[in-house]
Amino acid sequence: MSDITARLAAMQSLDVPVVGGRTLAYVYDAGIPEAEEVGKAAVAAYAGSNGLDPTAFPSLLQMENEVVGFALDMIDAPDSAVGTVTSGGTESVLLAVLGARQAHPSTTPNIVVPSTAHAAFHKAGEYFGVEVRVAPTGADHRANPAAMSALVDGDTVLIVASAPSYAHGVIDPVKEIADLAIKHETRMHVDACIGGFVLPFAAKIGRPVTPWTFDVPGVSSISLDLHKYAYAPKGTSLLLHRDAQLRRPQYFATAHWPGYTLVNPTLQSTKSGGPLAGAWAVLNTIGPEGYKKLTAHTFDGVDQLLDMIAKHPDLRLVGQPDSTLICFEAEGSCDVFTIADLMHTRSWWVQPQLSYDGHPANLHLTLSAATDVPSFIKDLEAAVADAVAQGPISLDSDVLAFVQALDPTALSDAEFDGLLAAAGMVGGDGIGLPEEMAPINALLDAASPAMRESLLTVYMDRLLRPTRVGSAP
Repeated sequence: MSDITARLAAMQSLDVPVVGGRTLAYVYDAGIPEAEEVGKAAVAAYAGSNGLDPTAFPSLLQMENEVVGFALDMIDAPDSAVGTVTSGGTESVLLAVLGARQAHPSTTPNIVVPSTAHAAFHKAGEYFGVEVRVAPTGADHRANPAAMSALVDGDTVLIVASAPSYAHGVIDPVKEIADLAIKHETRMHVDACIGGFVLPFAAKIGRPVTPWTFDVPGVSSISLDLHKYAYAPKGTSLLLHRDAQLRRPQYFATAHWPGYTLVNPTLQSTKSGGPLAGAWAVLNTIGPEGYKKLTAHTFDGVDQLLDMIAKHPDLRLVGQPDSTLICFEAEGSCDVFTIADLMHTRSWWVQPQLSYDGHPANLHLTLSAATDVPSFIKDLEAAVADAVAQGPISLDSDVLAFVQALDPTALSDAEFDGLLAAAGMVGGDGIGLPEEMAPINALLDAASPAMRESLLTVYMDRLLRPTRVGSAP
């Protein structure tokens, strides 16, 4: 066992850190050791439990109902409201779209979303055969209700808003979009996966928050993640509905086989009870007052960072954030991809976002309560100064021409191998990443969205190849 533990530790040492607040994407850290430990212990204790059948594991049923109740109390839910624990924000979104489609049968169903809606809605559209109609946003990156209204018709089964959007951290005008849903007698979903455990407590500490909860008439469902700002272990989100009738169409049941009658409220059948137990344990450890304090501390950091960006001559804020997500661009000769690499050398992990629809590339920051913002600001200022000194990234004109000439619908292995070689990555089965990602990101930024999808799909496929250990008989 000690050997296995050592091997796990060695492999994990190559990952970005999940505690300490230095990874500003993917993970969330409350900076409360007790909460982290109780969450881990609960996951381990319930790792073998199966959420498939709540009658066999009544403790999981009790925890799910209590977790849902905790969330409903935060967001002005009526007594009729219900909820479901899912594996993450994407599953919550998938179920919201699936339930809407099932509730309003149409041969050509569509959903209407702002261009800033999470990619999970596009995934849902592809999975369930639902057309995704995308409306442009305003200059402030918020949804434009008039543009969305122009896309709604009799086959629209769902209209979507974000609270906040991931890319820019702004809250859409939920009331106006909900009014649109009422007018057209269709469902309206608020994606609060990243803001659901921040915005209620932001309002309690006196920060202005655009109305987005069930207090807004017309909002039929809300998604919010527990493994983000509830600081629970990975693997839990919530899909909440105004009433049980709205939730019912997401269920799947069948007795048309010789085994047990199957009833699933989520996309999963068998599912470990560990993540739910971990979420329940963390919620009860931190509690409402604890989340209020964590939110106040995190917003203090947001304000400090916004002030620094506003005063810096080489940086420009993208949108005025309503939550704990900050997005900024680089001005002049400074390059955001270079800044990201330089922050990595200083043991900070930030997330580059590629150019889109006329908007330049930028850096995305997700602040956690554990993030040491003064230290981050000091290192960011130094990284920007170094990036300015290095100047913009210069792409090889031949490589750029090669990429732009590729057909994203018919990318061959030979073309991909040629691109790997040109980018300084290992070809064949030994695919990897260079120490500096700025040139790779700049190359992707120069490619069309369709080409980015194709390139990264092939890249992911190359990464996911089996390691044979010679253990088979």
